[in-house]
Amino acid sequence: MDREKVIVRTSVIGIVTNILLVIFKAGVGILSNSIAVVLDAVNNLSDAISSIVTIIGTKIANKKPTRKHPLGVGRIEYITALVVAALVIYAGITSGVESIKKIFSPEKPEYSVVSLIIIAVAVVVKFILGNYVKGQGKKVNSGALEASGKDALFDSILSLSVLVSAGISFFTGLSLEAYVGILIACFIVKAGVEMLLETLDEILGRRADTELTLKIKKLVREMPDVRGAYDLFLYNYGPERDYGSIHVEVPDTMSVAEMDVLTRQIEKKVYAETGIIMTAVGVYSYNTGNDEAAQMRDNLMREILKNDWAIQMHGFYIDTETRNARFDLVISFDIDFGEGLKIAYETAKKLYPDYEFEISPDIDITD
Repeated sequence: MDREKVIVRTSVIGIVTNILLVIFKAGVGILSNSIAVVLDAVNNLSDAISSIVTIIGTKIANKKPTRKHPLGVGRIEYITALVVAALVIYAGITSGVESIKKIFSPEKPEYSVVSLIIIAVAVVVKFILGNYVKGQGKKVNSGALEASGKDALFDSILSLSVLVSAGISFFTGLSLEAYVGILIACFIVKAGVEMLLETLDEILGRRADTELTLKIKKLVREMPDVRGAYDLFLYNYGPERDYGSIHVEVPDTMSVAEMDVLTRQIEKKVYAETGIIMTAVGVYSYNTGNDEAAQMRDNLMREILKNDWAIQMHGFYIDTETRNARFDLVISFDIDFGEGLKIAYETAKKLYPDYEFEISPDIDITD
């Protein structure tokens, strides 16, 4: 599947559909003197502009990597999504201002049966379009398309409220135009803010998807001689541009040549199953054939993990001759890292005062 073609094709469908809706709704709104219908048309126009922005962003994002941007410019799609969100918020605020004006300077709308039918058809069309665009966005992992799809679904609900108010006005003569316009504005602004916050989360770097991280760790643990998989970091440089690194725990008897073969197999397997490129596979060795080391590891783990903030311990290696021990400790965000390390070190020294401990703190970044 050509991702760029899907996004462009979907966006073009959205542009054409929204422009047609703008023409029909604007016509109905002007002829019937309805501010709610006119604002609904303006909202559709902002959707068409959003789709144009999405196409431009996708075209730029698919440029080949250069020396200046060796991993490409895929993150430009996040900027595109921000622009779409800003346009949605702007449309909402503008709609709200115009609706408030109509409360103080009301004008009674005059609907016809034909205008009601056009609005009803627009509701159905927008609902179908929203589901289609959102589905295509999920299929090709396009935040901008998903945002446009959600916005279109919101629009269908808002258009339905316009239809209801128009029906009330047609049958009873009671005008709710301005109030419906304010309701539309509030929903539009809310949708825009949610899009904005979601995109900012992507840019800032959100917690990795639990299902994905568990899958990667399971794939790695299935490899021969791997006892554990830890410290998984995932880096995103735009849709379908994912990289990662991980530590594996292997026996201290493995040779460098054997480790080289293993890391290449891990990289190949993870990429085949998830599409993620593992840029680095670090190594933790564990003691083999040493009962004292195993007993010491179990004792330390039991005592330190009694603390609620101590999530996991791994990467144990104990040198009984030099009396040195090292391990990693995953510390939660509930305690200062320095304080957590101090408590862990004091606990270890209390159990084994003759040993020196090297404890490396790990961030609670994946499940």
